[in-house]
Amino acid sequence: MMRAAVVRFPGSNCDMDALRAAERAGCRAYFVWHRDDDLQQANVVLLPGGFSYGDYLRSGAIARFSPIMQAVRRHAADGGPVLGICNGFQILCEAGLLPGALLPNAGLTFVSRPVPVRVENVATPFTTAYRQGELIHIPVAHGEGRFVAAPDTIAELEASGRVVLRYADGGNPNGSSANIAGICSSDGNVVGIMPHPERVADPAIGDDPGHGFFSSLASWRATAPDAPITTPA
Repeated sequence: MMRAAVVRFPGSNCDMDALRAAERAGCRAYFVWHRDDDLQQANVVLLPGGFSYGDYLRSGAIARFSPIMQAVRRHAADGGPVLGICNGFQILCEAGLLPGALLPNAGLTFVSRPVPVRVENVATPFTTAYRQGELIHIPVAHGEGRFVAAPDTIAELEASGRVVLRYADGGNPNGSSANIAGICSSDGNVVGIMPHPERVADPAIGDDPGHGFFSSLASWRATAPDAPITTPA
C-alpha cells in the first residue's frame, strides 16, 4: 500500500481534505508535522493548501525553512512524487523545487470558485488517470495564485511539456502567465497546482473530478517499477 505523508504547517487548512482524498484512493495516509525531519518512509508527499505561517511574509516563504522540507527535498531528489496544492505550490516554488513564483492575483482580490482547467500533461504521477486535453472543473481559493516566471522559463516549460494544468475557456482567475494553473519539475515527479482537487475528490459531494490526482498514484506505481518506493519496516 502506498504511504502518503501529508505535511501540516501552522495555518494549513486543507490537510484533512488531502488526507481523506489519499485514503479514498487506497493510500495509507498520515500527517507529518512541519517541525519533524522524517517523512516516515513515505512513498508520496502531499503539501496541502492553507496559509502556512499566516502568509505573513510571503506565501510559502517561511514554510520553506521548516525542518521537514529538507526531507521533502531528499524525497524529490530521489525521484519520489510530491504534490503541492495551492499553498503547497507556493511552498515548492519558494523552496526552489519548482521554477517561477506565485504573486497576488491580478484583481488584487481573493478568488474562490470552480474554474475550468485543461489537463496538459498526463505523464506525471498525479495525472495518469486523465486524458490528454481533458477538461475538468476544480475550485480555486487563493489570493496569491498568479504564476509568473521569466519569459525563457515559460518557454522552457511549454517546450518540455511541463505545464500540467492550464486555465481554459477564459477561466483564468488570477492573471497567470500563459494561463498556467500547474507545472511539474524537469523529472516530472514534483507537481504544483493552484486548484484544489481534494475538495472535489468524493462523489458524496456530487462529483469527484479531482479524484484522479490521487488515484493516478496506483497507475504510476504499476508503470514505474523503478520508482523509489520503500517498504515500511
